[in-house]
Amino acid sequence: MGTNEENKNVTILIAEDEESNFLLLKTILKKHCNVIQAKTGVELLKVYNEQHADLILLDIKMPEMNGLEALKEIRKKDKEIPIIMQSAYAFENDMEAARAAGSNGFITKPINIVELKKTISTYLPQIVW
Repeated sequence: MGTNEENKNVTILIAEDEESNFLLLKTILKKHCNVIQAKTGVELLKVYNEQHADLILLDIKMPEMNGLEALKEIRKKDKEIPIIMQSAYAFENDMEAARAAGSNGFITKPINIVELKKTISTYLPQIVW
């Protein structure tokens, strides 16, 4: 058990408008799961409705619709999917607002790889790093 093939059944949807940040996350995650990108909050909702994801990594600062608004929209339909917020500006009120809106966790940028993997493993224990 625990081969990479099994992990390919797991999909993480990354809502991130900065290409360099997305590529970093994709590089860390692609050996362990499928990765889908959404560049805006509006695109996130569209992709979320069309494709299956097991977890969402959601940037707070995004064009069209910010991460908190997108989080609230998803939570109207789905209380179960783990949603981990990420932000370079980890203000306490952002974290509080994210928790209140139903996020499961919070990661600050620049991404700490150990922290990222630990947080994802909490919700997707089937991923073997």
